[in-house]
Amino acid sequence: MERRDLLKGFSAAGLLSLLDPGYLRARAAVQAGEAPTRAVPKRPYGRARDPISVIGFGGIVVKDVTPEQAAGYVSEAVDRGVNYFDVAPSYGNAQERLGPALRPHRQGCFLACKTNQRDSVGAQRELDESLRLLQTDHLDLYQLHAITTLEEVERAFGPGGAMEVFLKAREQGKVRYLGFSAHSEEAAHAAMDRHDFDSILFPLGFPTWIKEGFGHSVHKRALEGGKGILALKAMAHQKWTVKPEGRRWGKAWYEPFDQIDQVSLGLRFTSALPAHAMIPPGHWELFKMAVELAQAGALTPLNDAEREIVAAIAKGSDPIFERKA
Repeated sequence: MERRDLLKGFSAAGLLSLLDPGYLRARAAVQAGEAPTRAVPKRPYGRARDPISVIGFGGIVVKDVTPEQAAGYVSEAVDRGVNYFDVAPSYGNAQERLGPALRPHRQGCFLACKTNQRDSVGAQRELDESLRLLQTDHLDLYQLHAITTLEEVERAFGPGGAMEVFLKAREQGKVRYLGFSAHSEEAAHAAMDRHDFDSILFPLGFPTWIKEGFGHSVHKRALEGGKGILALKAMAHQKWTVKPEGRRWGKAWYEPFDQIDQVSLGLRFTSALPAHAMIPPGHWELFKMAVELAQAGALTPLNDAEREIVAAIAKGSDPIFERKA
């Protein structure tokens, strides 16, 4: 089966016949606009066992929208059963928009934030600013954001490093759990070597997992350690193949899956690794599609034919991450 045929979407009867019947029933309900009868499922957050929604709300969704839009997006997400929200100072004005929108729902939500700062002074400044903008007295999860190199890890854990702020903030009750996000297997392992984090936030999409073998060792170690596994890029396809001016999804630095069957394959693959929660790309339309699929019961295990389809898509992709030799 040629890649170009696969990526046209799965509208042909022959391809539809390969898809899981349970998924197809859920898909039909979503496409018919049927009112959902269930909330987004929740899974336990690692050893802590806090229930978090399997679809998380990435703060970039509310970046550069009006306060009224932000409030509407957050309220609808909560009404649909989403309780896991993730944001960072590097997401433009996302914290400023998310704080007031989330405040009426804060008590029942799991709020995660991050810092790119590796020194204690910068990390403390960003933590204080995040608490202020998010209008809360504590964060449920605080994470080292996007650690990529061993040098960054050494800085964060060295004298005067960001981890001093993390540990103190946890003692003070300003944060409940500690984690990190990483785009590098080497950096992820180095961070886990130095601290028993509560969770990881890591790219676990099938194009990189299958074609590059990227993420296997990190996922295995986190799973064996009982950590929360929070997945980035479950809906990521590949590097952009069009110029910036021609991109439909301007908030994504990669080309996302945006057709319902491709989106579902991505979510279903990552969900079954397993992951405790997945964060879709930062556009309301893509987030809502993921939420509707989850509510409809579409996150069924892949069957053998679907695994072959996934492998074919991965083989023909240009993955956004590569595994170092």
